[in-house]
Amino acid sequence: MTSDQSLSISVVMPAYNAEHLLPRVLTPLIDMLNAGQVQQVLVVDDQSPDGTAALAQKMGATVLTTPVNGGPGAARNLAAEQATGDILWFVDSDVIAWPDGPDHIRRAMSEDNVGAVFGSYDDAPDGQAWFSRYKNLLHRYHHQRARREARTFWAGCGAIRRDVFLEVGGFDVKTYEIPSIEDIELGYRIAETGRRILVEPQLQGKHLKVWTMLNSLSTDIYCRALPWSRLMISREGLTDDLNTSMIERLRAGLAGLLILSVLALPFWPGLWPVSLVLLGLAFVANYDLARTMAGHGGPWFAVKCILYHQFYYVYSASVYVWCLFEYHVLGQKQKLQVTRN
Repeated sequence: MTSDQSLSISVVMPAYNAEHLLPRVLTPLIDMLNAGQVQQVLVVDDQSPDGTAALAQKMGATVLTTPVNGGPGAARNLAAEQATGDILWFVDSDVIAWPDGPDHIRRAMSEDNVGAVFGSYDDAPDGQAWFSRYKNLLHRYHHQRARREARTFWAGCGAIRRDVFLEVGGFDVKTYEIPSIEDIELGYRIAETGRRILVEPQLQGKHLKVWTMLNSLSTDIYCRALPWSRLMISREGLTDDLNTSMIERLRAGLAGLLILSVLALPFWPGLWPVSLVLLGLAFVANYDLARTMAGHGGPWFAVKCILYHQFYYVYSASVYVWCLFEYHVLGQKQKLQVTRN
């Protein structure tokens, strides 16, 4: 299917203290603007204390400023009100969008009843420490293998028809006062209107974020697993897509058995054959992921990734189980809000 070139695109980039990133992330977008591939490049400065706004304007972007620091959701909502394009293309301020992005967006939006489309990170993230590469490549791994039709949305490099965005009310910045799963929740509301949300593997961008175990644990648990689990439980339960698919749940169960067997070894040393077998099964079950990681960093990199990944499964699944208990036993059925400390 050919893309509909009549569809105009407004690029929306929320930015906070992003002055050091703009030369890399904004330049390709301005090139698209100058080439007529996009109609606008809107940078929304979220009350940055640095020179983000001044540099963005100097580089050729249209700069908007939020009245108060409200996070990326509020910044995107403000841009949607001012945008003139048919499509809002959201690009994070730490993502370098690939130059063919507009073509993939228009092609996806040319299909019947498509309201949104999102892509993935590319396979060459900026952070080169093994853990940072693992985190970014894992995100790419799930998005590249996702079903084409999704019920969620990703705002790191994703696009929504502006009329659909306004119809559903944009990002919910009252419930999610800090960045967490406001894009996922937005996808739920878009899907509820009957519009299609597509995953386009060729719509890509390079992620510049450098992950550490500490910031990963905080983000994974408090900004992802907790609010997403509560959202799924309160809406429609687990979905068979991305990292909540049935096969991922089975892998999480296997990881739980492995961790339990290892923790039991000091008390029952004779269980070591069980732990060894479970470890082997974990590598077999995650063979495709291990092969992907090995292709980007060699065998030892893959081993480290798969071993940590078992821990990731356990704490993510534990959070979901806790949220089930919270919802059904404690009766905290409205505990969805993610607020500032």
